[in-house]
Amino acid sequence: MSHESAQGTLVVTGASRGIGAAVARLGAKHGYAVAVNFSTGGREAERIVADIRAGGGRALAVHADISREEAIVNLFQTAERELGPIQGLVNNAGITAGFARVEDVSAEAIEKVLAVNVTGAILCAREAVRRMSTHRGGAGGAIVNISSRAAHTGAAGEWVHYAASKGAVDSFTIGLAREVANEGIRVNAVAPGLTDTGLHATSGEPGRLERLRGTIPMARAGMPQEIAAAVLWLLSPAASYVTGAVLAVGGGR
Repeated sequence: MSHESAQGTLVVTGASRGIGAAVARLGAKHGYAVAVNFSTGGREAERIVADIRAGGGRALAVHADISREEAIVNLFQTAERELGPIQGLVNNAGITAGFARVEDVSAEAIEKVLAVNVTGAILCAREAVRRMSTHRGGAGGAIVNISSRAAHTGAAGEWVHYAASKGAVDSFTIGLAREVANEGIRVNAVAPGLTDTGLHATSGEPGRLERLRGTIPMARAGMPQEIAAAVLWLLSPAASYVTGAVLAVGGGR
């Protein structure tokens, strides 16, 4: 079956692994042409693109450091030029800058987290809105920001700085949703709970999921595919009256 881009182009940031990779793969199955963004993990991104193409879909791996404005602008220009009009954005790229209590966290770690998780997400949304807004000649579209249940739990003793960045993502989601609600653009967020990705090992604690399993009412971590399903629902016409929502997908945590 061909997945010719009836849905337009979907830009997924940080899509070489974890939740972003699952979103990219599922997006292709839903008929999007997918811009698979990566900062590191080029080989993984190319593998995802190859799999999508093998299944009859359209995809392109695009390198861009989401902490850099010029890289973000280039990402959107490339995606639009190579794949066609942008109809969706999933702001998934995110970093934790490691574990630290607030009393020990460095300014450098805070700045890195905010540069990607907050400033980068806002700039990606800016580029998407410029292309999708009906007030600017666009055809509309949808944005889904990847937040975290950490925005509500606070992540004390682990990464309060990361949790604070995701609190900013929630506020941004609500504000932008209201700003562009009459311009054909819906803006929502998915807030995953503990999810079985490489994030924990990358951050320095590969056993974190097992350690925190008991804090999850469903007694297990989520899978990237489960988060992706929520993202694709919010992007879809099935969620046509949903905007400004932050959907918790955390097993009750």
